[in-house]
Parts: sequence; structure tokens; C-alpha cells
Amino acid sequence: MEKIEHITVFTNGINMHIASIGTGPEILFLHGFPELWYSWRHQLLSLSSLGYRCIAPDLRGYGDTDAPQSVNQYTVLHIVGDLVGLLDSLGIQQVFLVGHDWGAFIAWYFCIFRPDRIKALVNTSVAFMPRNPQVKPLDGLRSMFGDDYYICQFQEPGEAEKDFAQVNTAKLIKSFFTSRDPRPPIFPKEVGVRALPDPPSLPSWLTEEDVNFYAAKFNQKGFSGGLNYYRNINLNWELTAAWTRVEIKVPVKFIIGDLDLTYHIPGVKDIYTMVASRKTCPSCRTWL
Repeated sequence: MEKIEHITVFTNGINMHIASIGTGPEILFLHGFPELWYSWRHQLLSLSSLGYRCIAPDLRGYGDTDAPQSVNQYTVLHIVGDLVGLLDSLGIQQVFLVGHDWGAFIAWYFCIFRPDRIKALVNTSVAFMPRNPQVKPLDGLRSMFGDDYYICQFQEPGEAEKDFAQVNTAKLIKSFFTSRDPRPPIFPKEVGVRALPDPPSLPSWLTEEDVNFYAAKFNQKGFSGGLNYYRNINLNWELTAAWTRVEIKVPVKFIIGDLDLTYHIPGVKDIYTMVASRKTCPSCRTWL
């Protein structure tokens, strides 16, 4: 069996680690938080065997890719810029794009900014939320869920990192990956991520070896890079004003679990029904 190859590509001022396998039409996979290229390991092997060249990077701030120190170097413009540069470095004009969680958010904007580089998109978990020019995203989240909502709690640089450090990293990974509670995650400041429930037994798709792989990478790199995506939510809103009401023109398939916390955000189901090609997976959460 062909093995997954690992290389480093210089793009947009950073060194980006990518995993790739196969030959043929290219598929680019974008992971979420707290994840790595490794989240796509099964898809890389499966789809490469069907005649595709599969590429999964560690996104900016994750794994073996560089993590700039400045918080404001993690905007959607930076991340999409990294990916355009990656395709250019690999000599790829167009890709099939697949995104999950934060990777889905980045994928939506990749299609808005550079539709010429995307053949089609399959996105999971995070629906496209049209920009509301009247309300900043964090203001909207606070009004719906309060200051203890996890995204609001992640905003202050260094604070969430201190909170995460109080919990064993492997346990933290298990809690994020295995929770099946669709309610908004609430992390009271005095409790933080310790409010996460104890992880149940691992699902069939996640082994102790897998958890240890993630934990080792996050113990080495830290969580700041991934958390900085959350810290740019309002800045992304400001920077994307010129694309207000721009429609996504590439072919899209959207998949979401009915236990996914994002599925229950007010307004998401209305947007979801407007996607012609969509699939709801029963009894599934963020990790389908």
C-alpha cells in the first residue's frame, strides 16, 4: 500500500507541513480545532486508492506548521493566503475542497475569495453564515449565549492557554472529540474547560494511539495558534466587509450531524435549508 508522504512547503511567509498521497485530481482537506492533518488520515488512504491526489496540511499555528506569535496573523485572509500559496507551490490550479469545523469556515471564504481555484466544495459541521453588517459576531454570540460561552472565553490571549494547561492534554482531546451534548458549551471563568464532562469510552474511529498523537503535537506546539482563530472573529468581520452579500458560486455539498452544537445556533437551520445538496446525519455530533 502506498504510504502518506510528509513535506514542508514555504507559503505566505510561513513553513507549512502537508501530508499527501496518491495521484490524480487533487483534493485539499482542511481540519478544525483542536485538530491536525491527522484528522483526515482515513480519507487520505481511502480516496487516494480511488485515483485522487489527497493533500492535508497542518493549518497555520498547528502541528508541524509555523505558528506566528502575533494574534492578528491568524485572520481568514492569512489562512486562505497560505492555501493559495500552497497550491501555487505544488503547481495545482484547482482542487476539490473539503473542510471541517474551522476548516469549513476557511473553506467557505476560500470559495468567496478565489472561486477560480475551487472545483467543488464538501463542507461539514460549520454552515456558511452570511455577514451581518449591523452586528459584530462576538456581540451576537454574547447576546445569545452570554460571556461564559466558550468562544467568548477564548478571546483573551493567554487566558485559555492557562486554563487548558490545568487539564491533561489527552483527556482534553478526548473530551472535545467525544462529547455528544449539542447544547452551547459554557465555560464559567472560575471552572474553564474543567466544565467539560469526563470523556466516555472512545468511539470506534478514535484509538488511544490516535489521542496520544494529537496530545503529543499539542504538548509540543501549544494551543495558542488554534485559539487565535477564535480571537480574530471580529477582525475577520471587519476585513470581509467588501464581500458582504457575495454568494458562493462553486458546487457545494454540506453535511452536518443533528447533535452538532453549530446546528442548534439560532438561524443556522434556516440557512441550512437553502443549501440544495445537504445531508443531516442522525445521532452525530461535530466529528461525523
